Amino acid sequence: MKAGEEAGGADSEGPRKLGLCVLCGLPAAGKSTFARALGHQLRQQRGWAVGVVAYDDVMPDAFLEQVSAAPSPSQWKLLRQELLKYLDCFLMAVVNECQMSAPPDRTEAMWEDFITCLKDQDLVSSAALEAQSCYLLTKTAVSRSLFLVLDDNFYYQSMRYEVYQLARKYSLGFCQLFLDCPIETCLQRNGQRPRAVPAETIHLMRRKIEKPNPEKNAWEHNSLTIQSPACSSEASLEVTDLLLTALENPVKNVEDNWEQKETDRIICSASTLHQADQMLRRIISQTMKEAKGEQVPPYNLKLLAEELNKLRAEFLEDLRQGSNKKYLCFQQTTGISDVISFFHYEKDNIVQKYFSTQH
Repeated sequence: MKAGEEAGGADSEGPRKLGLCVLCGLPAAGKSTFARALGHQLRQQRGWAVGVVAYDDVMPDAFLEQVSAAPSPSQWKLLRQELLKYLDCFLMAVVNECQMSAPPDRTEAMWEDFITCLKDQDLVSSAALEAQSCYLLTKTAVSRSLFLVLDDNFYYQSMRYEVYQLARKYSLGFCQLFLDCPIETCLQRNGQRPRAVPAETIHLMRRKIEKPNPEKNAWEHNSLTIQSPACSSEASLEVTDLLLTALENPVKNVEDNWEQKETDRIICSASTLHQADQMLRRIISQTMKEAKGEQVPPYNLKLLAEELNKLRAEFLEDLRQGSNKKYLCFQQTTGISDVISFFHYEKDNIVQKYFSTQH
């Protein structure tokens, strides 16, 4: 495949490329088996460095034994966020081709499992300075194109978006693979495991799972659903194409965080309260310009501004409360145009006290 020849394999020319792949699906859907096979294929056929990070393997056994029961969702959330910090440390070292330093606030057992995971895949070597917890990257990690495959349920969109943000931070390729497996198969496989997930948990995840939705979320456009356990050779080609596409089209890291600002702008502009506030401010600004043009004395200008801003604050409070309104004595469905009309009426009553021109 032409794209593959330029994708930064072991012998290719040009800068190496880095990617993050989120592997998601129900417990016992076959994700870990698929991830190991994918890693082997990419190393053998593409010459890439591959790091498969299975969350179940890195979450510390000591923690599980300590709580003596299944961790709460909030505890799992904290652990996932901590693991993201570890991944951040590794990626920072890879991108800058430097030593990897351990974060100061870490769960020691979990960090050791993470380091072991990277060592087993020839991505880091022994600690350069044991006392300072610094680790050397291997030649494999710094000389080849690298794909990290994160193996977890990732059943909420928000869980996957955290990984996307990490890809954006370092301008990495990003993609998602969803293993779609019948729940009956998942339950059967799960029952054969030494540490089985409660069946009710799998049923709950099935009801709550948010599959990748490229049509709704632009950041999920590099996504592929694979039927498990029947992963055909055709599906294998689709997966390779997806990974190549991700590597060739890394997520752009806009330093001024334009995407977040644009999202915030859309949210704000959709807010009736925000729209009303902006329009009322413009009305007050225009009124004050007209007052200056009418040669209203400075002291009266100050009083006028105070009254108009007080009126604006009271209108906005009416909008916030939705009841017990002082001015907007009508239904919640009042539109912006109605709010502005009523404000103009009250504003004109105030203005008449300071200059004669009708507004």
